[in-house]
Amino acid sequence: MIKKHLLSGALLACLLSTNTFAQNKSDYHDWAKTPPMGWNSWDCYGPTVVESEVKANADYMSKYMKKYGWEYVIVDIRWYISNDKAHGYNEKDAQYNIDEYGRLTPAVNRFPSAADGKGFKALADYIHSKGLKFGIHIMRGVPIEAVKRNLPIKGSSAKASDIYSKEEQCTWLRDMYTVVPGRNGAQEYYNSILELYASWGVDFIKVDDLSSPIYHQGEIEMIRKAIDRTGRHIVFSTSPGETPIDKAKHVQQHANMWRTVGDYWDSWDQLKEHFDVFHRWAPFIMDGAFPDGDMLPMGRLGIRAERGNDRMSAFTHEEQQLMMSLWCINRSPLMFGGDLPSNDAFTLSMITNPRVLDVMKYSKNNRELYKQNDKVAWAADDTKSKDKYVALFYIADQKQISEEKAVYNSGLITRQTPGQCANINVDIKGKKKLYLIVSGGEDGTSWDHADWINPVLTNGKDSIQLTSLKWKKASCGWGKVSIGKAVSGSDLMVNKVKYANGIGTHANSVIEYDLPEGYDRFSATVGLDNAGAVQNEGGTIKFMVFTENPSGPMPAETSEVSVDLKSLGINGECTVTDLWSGAKLGTFKGKFTQTLKRHAGGLYRISVKK
Repeated sequence: MIKKHLLSGALLACLLSTNTFAQNKSDYHDWAKTPPMGWNSWDCYGPTVVESEVKANADYMSKYMKKYGWEYVIVDIRWYISNDKAHGYNEKDAQYNIDEYGRLTPAVNRFPSAADGKGFKALADYIHSKGLKFGIHIMRGVPIEAVKRNLPIKGSSAKASDIYSKEEQCTWLRDMYTVVPGRNGAQEYYNSILELYASWGVDFIKVDDLSSPIYHQGEIEMIRKAIDRTGRHIVFSTSPGETPIDKAKHVQQHANMWRTVGDYWDSWDQLKEHFDVFHRWAPFIMDGAFPDGDMLPMGRLGIRAERGNDRMSAFTHEEQQLMMSLWCINRSPLMFGGDLPSNDAFTLSMITNPRVLDVMKYSKNNRELYKQNDKVAWAADDTKSKDKYVALFYIADQKQISEEKAVYNSGLITRQTPGQCANINVDIKGKKKLYLIVSGGEDGTSWDHADWINPVLTNGKDSIQLTSLKWKKASCGWGKVSIGKAVSGSDLMVNKVKYANGIGTHANSVIEYDLPEGYDRFSATVGLDNAGAVQNEGGTIKFMVFTENPSGPMPAETSEVSVDLKSLGINGECTVTDLWSGAKLGTFKGKFTQTLKRHAGGLYRISVKK
């Protein structure tokens, strides 16, 4: 009888092989049923992160965050360049690291464990030993360096020169050429790089220049096939955004997450835009496939990043809580952008609140209930009970700019504007104040880099450079207003012409001066900075000059925000828990109301009383 229940060695091997095949062929949505949570090196280290910094962030995540679901450690852009630089990319004499099959490899001077052809294997092993997962960023396409050398493609008789096209090449980083779908060797090229990454132990891949400004459907499909072919459960993230909404179904069936915005930084204007963005994308949230609101610009940012200087996040505590509430009620992936070892207690508390994180992990039917004036309400259903989740927000702003008060208005300036600039010469006679304003176009772009070139005050006899005076106040939507430099930290450059004198800023920006007596004219050239001209669709900006306060009245500091409980299907009494504090707020019927500060948001669990 016992022998009848024994399997032959051959049959057992066959069944095990079949089971392994089934596991490898499981639907990729199962690999990340809840939104991925991790750290990405971009916001703090730009293209210059080194191995010791990656390990330090992994150590912190393992110690303080892993038990809450944080698990991915991701090395962002250009890990294959030995001599890249902060505040922009080195494209003049970049030292590429590439193997005999045209596949980019880690720079050994930055990642010492990659020596002797080991790639990221040792670093991935280290991260795996911490109970975490390892990810990398790549650019869409085949390296220009591989085409120059006409290197062979592994697994194909084709060479790099057979699969590339200069059409639709990335405009903001020219490391790669387009891979043309259908050409001999095209699929094999993507197969070869994913095969390499799988051998290193990569668990996550973020592919840039893939979904905006052009949605590269053919390359997305090749990458999907190449990932599946490896048999490794590699999460696939497309970037940047906004991904075209008419491609929502396609990207949902090929990627685990896709960007809904361009690069997002610690700017209230950009944060506020996410309310409309998430509303557009909410119908496409599903387990294993998530609209991605981009990295969380929290903690210490800009250590060596492309944008801005070394700083703690410019978001207030209220704005950070609002952001986390909005991301979680929308089930957006959580990718922390700051340097984790530099965290303060508040930042750590924002990203390790289990009640809040449960909303992101275990909710469904995520939806906007209403957006009325400056009040917004979202809701979702708890998948583990009959409870409901509610998020309430008060997003009122003082109207910063009343355009009818302007003494000069450039209208929109884009990279299509002749010279990408305009000239200003306005009367300021008898005025005591000067306000230089830059606003962004309503197109969702985040590349609104703006320059005031050679700003001068004159009186017919004498002149004075405005840059020699101290402003009273200066603000910008991203980064820091700079004298003699663009807001990105690079040279002031408009329409490919470099300038020594001027002010670099970013929409939305207000720079206030007290005017010295005796000057009656203000003149300058205003234009789109090179950083905004070359990125994706390019920036869209408007320059204005005011001689009186441009702001509108200040809205109320607090406001009541309510939700009709019947809209949640709750007709009787219910209890409400504040998920941030854990406090029980009491019993409610008919309506639930909270008083919120401006730029604040709350997250709540609604439980029907039995």
